[in-house]
Amino acid sequence: MEYALGHYRYVSKEAEKITGNVKIGQRISELSASLTSIAGAKEVLSREELAPHTAGDILEIIAHAAMGTRASDIHIEPSEHDGKLRFRIDGNLHDIFVFPKEFYPYLLTRIKLLSNLKLNVTKEAQDGRFTVRFPQKDVEVRVAIAPAQFGEVAVMRLLDPDAIKITLPQLGLREDDLAIINVELNRPNGMILNTGPTGSGKTTTLYTFLGAKSNPEEKVITIEDPIEYRLEGIEQTQTNAAAGYTFANGLRSIMRQDPDTILVGEIRDQETAEIAIQAALTGHLVFSTLHTNSAAGAIPRLLDLNVKPQSIGPALTLVIAQRLVRRLCAECKTPVQLDADLAKKLAEFVDTLPARVNKAAYQNITLFAPVGCDACNNTGYKGRVAIYELFTKQPGLEDLIASVAGEETFLKFAREHGMTTMQEDGILKVATGTTTFAEVEGVTGLIEWPVATNNP
Repeated sequence: MEYALGHYRYVSKEAEKITGNVKIGQRISELSASLTSIAGAKEVLSREELAPHTAGDILEIIAHAAMGTRASDIHIEPSEHDGKLRFRIDGNLHDIFVFPKEFYPYLLTRIKLLSNLKLNVTKEAQDGRFTVRFPQKDVEVRVAIAPAQFGEVAVMRLLDPDAIKITLPQLGLREDDLAIINVELNRPNGMILNTGPTGSGKTTTLYTFLGAKSNPEEKVITIEDPIEYRLEGIEQTQTNAAAGYTFANGLRSIMRQDPDTILVGEIRDQETAEIAIQAALTGHLVFSTLHTNSAAGAIPRLLDLNVKPQSIGPALTLVIAQRLVRRLCAECKTPVQLDADLAKKLAEFVDTLPARVNKAAYQNITLFAPVGCDACNNTGYKGRVAIYELFTKQPGLEDLIASVAGEETFLKFAREHGMTTMQEDGILKVATGTTTFAEVEGVTGLIEWPVATNNP
């Protein structure tokens, strides 16, 4: 307790007044040109004085560097002899800096104060958030602190509002998939599910859908856990377990608010699933997420939650599955020679694609390889793009649901009705020079080259 309280004396009166907010000062702003690369961040941090009274400045530099390098998360981790700073950029962690062990507690104290967390609690996990005020915009930072072997670990998720300021065409959907999305978004009712693991881009996709639906003539309400980004023109609510405001209870309340479109952050249980389905059946367009590995796994997951088969079929209109792959850096990617064997595989692959895919766009394929340059921190990749599979509602689906079929059966049905898998969408993005086979295999497994057949 005394150890924790001792650090309060290093917090200035000005900082006490703005607990919860970090305003990037003029001195740190002047360093911005050097904080757009990993090398630049390392150099700036190596020149800074690491002392109790500089912890605030160091945190400002870290936040500025994280934004400058497009990091999604900041990891601050203690070890036996020092503390490590790492950024997650485009899905991968990168070492940024090593702090002396004696400085680590001061930085952690600053983070806790800003996040309104208890300094004297060191053996339990704590969650909080604060805001970084840049000259151009405010960025919310979600903080998670947990006890570890050599001290507390802090992970900060940067919620950059610009990350969701994208339009439907910018999601990376193929022309035929985008056409399907536009049709489904213009339906007055139904349920659209987005599936995939944490960090696969589901939130960005669904927020983009909400943005496309938002207009003065419709009411859009969300229930989330937690609210990650603030969406203009949309009423957002957040679950509160302590107050009994769960997804299920919140959804019941939302239904009495006369919404047109509803976003349920996640379907986790039977009760939430059934209320969401009922909403879709009674004139509302409902978006939600499930944690399944594929689009074909969504219906079996709902059945596992003991949702009645006869209610799933009429309500469910579309299931999307997605993963994120790194995008090749446009500044340094280089064309590679396409050998005869791979050229033959690609040609046969294109022939097997459903009729709705524009095969003519993949006749003259040039593959590219990553190189690395200053623009991409010498990784060869800059940014990420999603690969998708879209399971659409087709005649016969309701009968299949009623039979309580398994995932393989639903996959076969979807394939017979023209669905391309995430891996196939990934291959097409390789063929257009967007990413690489290594990236696609990293999230979908080894490439399974199909045997040429006549698909619909």
